[in-house]
Amino acid sequence: MRNRFPSTSLSAFGVGWSTNRRIAIITSVVAVLLAIAGTVALLTGSGNGHQAPDTATAAPAGSQSSTEAAPKPSSGSGSVPKPAQIAEPVAYAKAAAQMLWSYDTRDTNRDQQLAGMRAWMTTETKYADWASVSGQVPDPVLWSRMADQDQHATAAVTEGHYPGAFKQALAEDPSAITEAYIYVVTVNGKQQIAWKKGGGGAEERAVTLAVQCRPNHDCRLAAIAPSVTQ
Repeated sequence: MRNRFPSTSLSAFGVGWSTNRRIAIITSVVAVLLAIAGTVALLTGSGNGHQAPDTATAAPAGSQSSTEAAPKPSSGSGSVPKPAQIAEPVAYAKAAAQMLWSYDTRDTNRDQQLAGMRAWMTTETKYADWASVSGQVPDPVLWSRMADQDQHATAAVTEGHYPGAFKQALAEDPSAITEAYIYVVTVNGKQQIAWKKGGGGAEERAVTLAVQCRPNHDCRLAAIAPSVTQ
């Protein structure tokens, strides 16, 4: 199964990063690095599958969630935390991953979840791949079914690092990063899921993120890579 949003956890990375969008991001952000095979492989792939607990058995989220605009509900963003005020790429990516792996259908509706996630994104539309982030949220029917079960999840991040291919690319041409200041970071951790009647489970998580960290500014999330690169 591809990394779509599973029926029980907000953690399926890789949906919605279309080929055209991926090429546009790679070209505009790290054009100089395209000659390095490791970097090309870093931002391509099919995503890593995993099996989720079976509290809900509906089909994965539909494609509609991968391209929709982020709503701005008057009720705010529910339990989604506000964007971390961090100016260091790895630390920010760790905070973003924890946000992505956490949710609470008991007090947060789907629109609030999307709005809260959108607040973490870079406002530079040239570099923002919102589809790769919004694609992690299930469709309204599945979200409703999760809410019926009071499904919620917390996350603990164990570590974050720059993948080897990205470090090699920067070593080849350190100045290549200075146009967009997009950094590739892989984060590992664990997600704890719970639902009604004491149900629950835990899963190891990993994700590769693109984060933008311009000098003298807090970082922002740019995209979720379609596959995890260590």
